[in-house]
Amino acid sequence: MTASMQNKTALVTGATSGIGLVTARELARKGAHLTIVSRSPEKCVKVVNDLKSDVGNPNIEYIVADLSIKEEVHRVAYEFKKRHTRLDVLINNAGGFFMSRQVSKDGIEMTFALNHLNYFLLTHLLLDVLKASAPARIINVSSDAHRNGKVNFDDIQYKKNYSGFAAYSQSKLCNILFTYELARRLQGTGVTVNAVHPGFVASEFGKNNGFLMRLVLRLISPMAKNTNDGASTSIYLASSREVEGVSGKYFVDTREAPSDPLTHDKALAEKLWNLSLEMIS
Repeated sequence: MTASMQNKTALVTGATSGIGLVTARELARKGAHLTIVSRSPEKCVKVVNDLKSDVGNPNIEYIVADLSIKEEVHRVAYEFKKRHTRLDVLINNAGGFFMSRQVSKDGIEMTFALNHLNYFLLTHLLLDVLKASAPARIINVSSDAHRNGKVNFDDIQYKKNYSGFAAYSQSKLCNILFTYELARRLQGTGVTVNAVHPGFVASEFGKNNGFLMRLVLRLISPMAKNTNDGASTSIYLASSREVEGVSGKYFVDTREAPSDPLTHDKALAEKLWNLSLEMIS
C-alpha cells in the first residue's frame, strides 16, 4: 500500500464493477478506510473480500442499497455515520442508462432518480460529516454526454416521448449543474466538489438493456478505454495534492477541461437545485 490516503476515509458508490471497482481498489491500495455501496449483497461481499486480499488493506467495508430509492439513500448515510465520524472523500459514481422508461420505487423516472437525485440527496445527507472532516472532497462522475442535454423542466421525468439518450444526457448535465452550484455554496468550508468525464469505457455499463445494446457495445468496445484509464481521473481527484483546494471544475483525463456553456448558467442551476429539493422531500 502506498501511503497517500493513510488515515483518510472514503465512500464510493457503484463500486462493485467498472470504473467504480477500479476506483475503490486504488483508494484501498493507497491506504484509505473504504466503504463501498452497491445494491447486490453478493457482489459487495465478494469485492470486499477480494480487495482485502489483493491490496492488503483490512479497512474495507460495504453498505448494500438501491440508490434509486430515497429511503435507501437515507439508510446509507445513517449507516455510514453510525460507523464513522469523518469522511474525507465522497465519490458519487453509481448510475445507469435505460433504453426503455422505468420508474423507481418512489415513482420517479429511473435515470433521473439514480443518476441525479441519488448524488444530490446522498451528498446533502453527508455534508455535515464532510464539513467536519475538512479539507474534504466530493467527486461527481458525469459525462461529456451532458453536451447533448437540456433540463426539461416541462417534463423532467420524460413521461412523454421518452428517449434513453435524452434522459441520460439530461442527468449528466444535472450532475455538472449540481457540482458547480454546490461548489458556490461550499466556498469557505474546506470542502471541494468537482465533476469528472471518465470517457467511453469498456465495462458492464449499459448492458442491462438487452441483447441489441450488448451487441452494439461489444462491436464498439475496441474504441473504448479500459476501466483503469476510465477511473484514473476520479482517483486523481480523490488523492492528488495537486488539486487540493480546487473546486467547481470539470476534469477529463486528469486535467481541467471546459464544460458546455449551459453548465455555467447560475439561474438554471438554482432552478434545478430547488426542484431537486422538492423531489427529495
